[in-house]
Amino acid sequence: MTWPEYHESTKHSVESLRRSLHVLDWANMPDPFRHYEGVPVLDLPADPPAPETPALEILNGASGRTSAGDGSTFLSQLLFYSAAVSASKRVPSTGDRYALRVNPSSGNLHPTEFHFLSRGQRDWPDGLYHYRPSAHMAEQRALGDLEMKLTGSSAPIVFVLTSIAWREAWKYRDRAYRYCLHDIGHAWQALTLAANAIGCDSFAVGHFPDDEVAEFCRFNEDEWPMLIVEVRGRSIPVGRNPLSEAHRCATVWYGGRANQISPERTAYPRIDGIHDATKLNRASRGVSATEPALTGSGEIKLPCQASSQRAFGEVARMRRSALNFLGGMRSMSLSQLSAILAVTSRPFSADFAGARFIQLYVYVHRVEGLQPGVYRLWPEHAELEPIRIGDQRVAAAGLSLGQELAGNACVAFSMIGDLERATRAYGDRGYRYVHFEAGAIGQRLYLSAEMFGLGATGIGAFYDDEVHRYLNLTPDKGQVVYHFAIGYPVPDPRLEA
Repeated sequence: MTWPEYHESTKHSVESLRRSLHVLDWANMPDPFRHYEGVPVLDLPADPPAPETPALEILNGASGRTSAGDGSTFLSQLLFYSAAVSASKRVPSTGDRYALRVNPSSGNLHPTEFHFLSRGQRDWPDGLYHYRPSAHMAEQRALGDLEMKLTGSSAPIVFVLTSIAWREAWKYRDRAYRYCLHDIGHAWQALTLAANAIGCDSFAVGHFPDDEVAEFCRFNEDEWPMLIVEVRGRSIPVGRNPLSEAHRCATVWYGGRANQISPERTAYPRIDGIHDATKLNRASRGVSATEPALTGSGEIKLPCQASSQRAFGEVARMRRSALNFLGGMRSMSLSQLSAILAVTSRPFSADFAGARFIQLYVYVHRVEGLQPGVYRLWPEHAELEPIRIGDQRVAAAGLSLGQELAGNACVAFSMIGDLERATRAYGDRGYRYVHFEAGAIGQRLYLSAEMFGLGATGIGAFYDDEVHRYLNLTPDKGQVVYHFAIGYPVPDPRLEA
């Protein structure tokens, strides 16, 4: 299967939805938490020091600092503000509770798992670990000085982000692979920004031999490596660890037995097909130069950006996915929108980020100082180009599968991905990179909305070709890959701290 075949076959239309009615099998719902049985489990300190640098500064590229004196506190900070459980919701009819996390996920199904290699941290054994967010612990899958030579990384901490596609496919079926890629983009930025907030740099590696990395990490067969993130920085506490030194010459593999996340798993050949098509092997690791993105300008110059002093730690932990937004007359300011759009335009640090593949189209509903309409963002000049003028609330909701939150928001977004240019540069692997970028932009939108007291939500379901027609997009101008909305969230009475 090629990426065009997969993408075309998973587009939503009125006809496709009518043909494919789907009833969820709640008894077979996947467990959102992976754990490994039979391995040592290391505690991470609860409630680690919160990063106090303003979130707006971190989102604009500033670096914070940490007071962590040892490896366990440092890792606790990094994971607590990027991947941990952040709150819970209670279902009134049953009394059941389910967890929310710092990193968002389509349908709160969480296909993404965090694994990491650690070397040279003070009072923390070298080895390979899996993060268990349900208990804020690290499962030790191997002990010793492991080096992931497959990527040539010498970083003291190397994360491998994986996807368990079945978790999304249980609900979203063939289209689920798109959502897994979005979620990797969200997790990548959650990790990157948390690292920045505690004084570290990071670099994402998307070009790696999939099967060799999976074999090296001894992943379960239902779990696929998607992105490698290297973390470096002076704030990483380094020092001798007697236990690590004792195993420096010999690696001890605990491995562990991965839990079964569902009684049964349905096969989705299209998902397996697109994943195989986007894999790399050692012979295909070369990267082509990317063509430059289209440049242009608009009629409306964005004003000076609003400011916010809310600390990164608070913003990261308070981020939620809004279920709906308050309509009415309440608006956001143009200076707030200007700051949010600037954050989305900041460069990414990755081996596939030499050029940007996502163009933002903004559906403006209620922004003080800006006429309702659809605008195209030209980030290099911080300008908006009017595409359609007039009330867009009905259109935005209709294009997002009739979800009224896209019309009740203050602003909504269509992320248009240049899939053709990405795949010319990277082959079918470029299909992943476009969706990673969309998810990464989404994470920046989430945090920038939260720091202004707004809410946000990602929207993975939309009528693909209807969006193209509405925005007058020909295939050479890209295809929609993600929708998003920002506004004043409707309070959720189920939410518990």
